[in-house]
Amino acid sequence: MKQLKQELENRIALYALISRLMVTEVDEDLLETLEKDPQLLALFPNYQTWSKRENHTTKELIEEYYNVDFTNLFLMHLVPYESFYVRDDQMIDSGKGNPVIELYDALDFRVELNKARVVSGDHIGVELEFMYMLCNAQLKALEADDKAGICELFQIQKGFMKDHLLEWTPMFLINAKRESRTPLYHDGSELALEFLLSDYEYVTEQLSTFCEDVA
Repeated sequence: MKQLKQELENRIALYALISRLMVTEVDEDLLETLEKDPQLLALFPNYQTWSKRENHTTKELIEEYYNVDFTNLFLMHLVPYESFYVRDDQMIDSGKGNPVIELYDALDFRVELNKARVVSGDHIGVELEFMYMLCNAQLKALEADDKAGICELFQIQKGFMKDHLLEWTPMFLINAKRESRTPLYHDGSELALEFLLSDYEYVTEQLSTFCEDVA
């Protein structure tokens, strides 16, 4: 159980990072958190060696580079919404009939659209935040020694990734990596893609090992 706790804490940290990176523009606090943690910083190799970080203040980098890149990727040239990718008419569906939003409602996950730069709950940053919430709930179940609860949450995570996240985010993230203008978003897109694919394998493995023993 100690190993499972460490794995959950690592998943929580990564989902928190990539969801925050994609839901709204970065700020100095986020970049400071990234730069003070050697393990996190190592996940951004091109950002880590970017020469402009030595010649500009953090505020300048945000205003002149990162905000411009975020706007380009998430507000102007690409569409970071699941419904755009899965609907035949490519319309963004922010209504109650959206299956992602229905799932959020069923699990009491509230999306505060006004606090993020999103118009619908099926935005990539919000879907990643949902996974962060599910991992947090798992950690609480682990602390309460609720093995059945842990496994139920693994089932929800696998279903959400299979039916939603992995249905469209790989294409979006590949495009975001290609279109990015800064190492921060280039590395962030690559990290998100690699992590999602590996995390799906991890969840599937836990269901066939840890949860088989529980059953």
